Amino acid sequence: MKKRIYKYFFTEFVRYFAVVLFASVAIVWTIQAVNFLDLVTEDGHAFKIYMIYSLLTLTKVATKLIPFSFLAASILTILKFDKDNELIILWTSGLNKIHIVNLMLRISIIIMFLQLLMSSIINPETLNKSRSLLKNSELQFVSSLLKERQFNDAVKALTIFVDKKNEDGTYDNIFIRDDGQTISNISSSSTIFAKSGYVIEDQKKLLLIDGNIQKIDSQGNVSIIKFQETTFDLGGLTTKTTSEPKIQETSTKKLIDCMLGKSEATHNCGSDKKNISESKIEINKRFGMPIFLPLIGLICCFLLSSRRERKIYNYYKYIFFLIGFLILVSAEISVRYSGISFTHTMIYYFLPIGLLPLVYLYLIKTFKYENLN
Repeated sequence: MKKRIYKYFFTEFVRYFAVVLFASVAIVWTIQAVNFLDLVTEDGHAFKIYMIYSLLTLTKVATKLIPFSFLAASILTILKFDKDNELIILWTSGLNKIHIVNLMLRISIIIMFLQLLMSSIINPETLNKSRSLLKNSELQFVSSLLKERQFNDAVKALTIFVDKKNEDGTYDNIFIRDDGQTISNISSSSTIFAKSGYVIEDQKKLLLIDGNIQKIDSQGNVSIIKFQETTFDLGGLTTKTTSEPKIQETSTKKLIDCMLGKSEATHNCGSDKKNISESKIEINKRFGMPIFLPLIGLICCFLLSSRRERKIYNYYKYIFFLIGFLILVSAEISVRYSGISFTHTMIYYFLPIGLLPLVYLYLIKTFKYENLN
């Protein structure tokens, strides 16, 4: 009997959790994906690269929203059982409320390990792959670099400016400054002026008309080469969309080694106080945030003690949802200060761990006069 009840409760929870997580991830990811369109329109990456990069960030969004989805699913599951009078049936059949509390605690531990897996292993790996994808991708659309009356420096050491874009797709008064890249047969430190030009159909070459090339040699001498028409291949160039991985894209093992002083050669790792603090904060985000989930699960269990005859019954769901939400927000804010010192780190971890048995004992005390079985 109990196993059937537990299975039914768990199934309902998983259904609500999946729906809330999917809906919230879809909304946030869509908004984020729209912002990523700059990778195509501004930086000239291929649309395929944009799609793969956007999909790889799904794990980051999901990891962030797991705590909120757990809170919402816990509240909705208990409210659903209460609304359908299923809780009353369980109590009258002799099932004590503390059994449901224990079930919620076990479910929260499962979700906690899920978030730990996502935050410590899967998320850094997928984010690192997305960074490598941008780093190794070539410029696909030259036209994305040609913004009317804007200096575009999306490509490292290369600046492009056009005075006017005409309706027929041509450009007037084109300026190109090369501070290190090699464009076709032109050496580094070159400046190109052209009266007009246009992008060739393959979207990787720029045809310049009636202009000159100013080259500076190692001794500072300037030579000028005039041309009537010349073509520059920009297809092999890569944009400077950050090539080094950010700290959230670094593997957990490398971060731990960095904190222990074993791998200072790793990017974002160093012996100075700032780097060590940032590494601690990132580690605490990955391992500390999931610890708050069991506490959230027990907070939601206070809905089991509500009584319909109480005047504030209809506000219980809002009160406990607000309490749970404030705990999540407080955890998100406090983790940013957890890397300041060892004391701050210990307070961050022991706060949820210390409150958990206190809340659990209070629930036992609250339900001790219920039917026992």
